Amino acid sequence: MAQNLFPVFDVPEITTPAAAAERKYRPSVYFDFDLGDFRRDGAGNMVQADGREAYKQWCLKVCMTERFTCLSYTTDIGTEMIGVLSQADRAAVESALERTINEALMVNPKTEYVRNFTFSWENEDLHCTFDVKGQDWEEQTLTLTIPR
Repeated sequence: MAQNLFPVFDVPEITTPAAAAERKYRPSVYFDFDLGDFRRDGAGNMVQADGREAYKQWCLKVCMTERFTCLSYTTDIGTEMIGVLSQADRAAVESALERTINEALMVNPKTEYVRNFTFSWENEDLHCTFDVKGQDWEEQTLTLTIPR
C-alpha cells in the first residue's frame, strides 16, 4: 500500500472566550489624579484599582490625552482639546467638547453610551460633567476641569 507523501492530522478546534469573559473589566494600578502619580500604600507598593475604578480612570485619562501627540497610542485614543478650546465662543467650545469626548470614549467596546453633558464656566476654566455607562454597570458621573 502506498503511503501518503504529506502527513495527515486533525486540525484542532479553535475556541473563543465566552461573551461574559470578554466583557470582564480588568484591574489596573490606581492613578491618583490629584497627585499626578500612582497611588502607593505605606510600604511603597502600588495600590491596585478594581475593574470598575480602572475603567473610570481610563475614561478620564483618554479625555485628558491630546489625540495625535503620543506615538505609542493609535489615532483613535484621545481628544482634540487644542482645537476645541480655539473655538470662537463658549457655545461652540461646549459643542465641540461634547463631540470629542463622546468619540474618544466610544472607542472602547465596553462603553455603552456617553451623555448628559453639563458645562459651567468659572473665570476661564471650564468644568464639564457627563455620564458614562459601561457594560454591566450603572452610569458613572465624571467631571473634567479644563483650563483655558
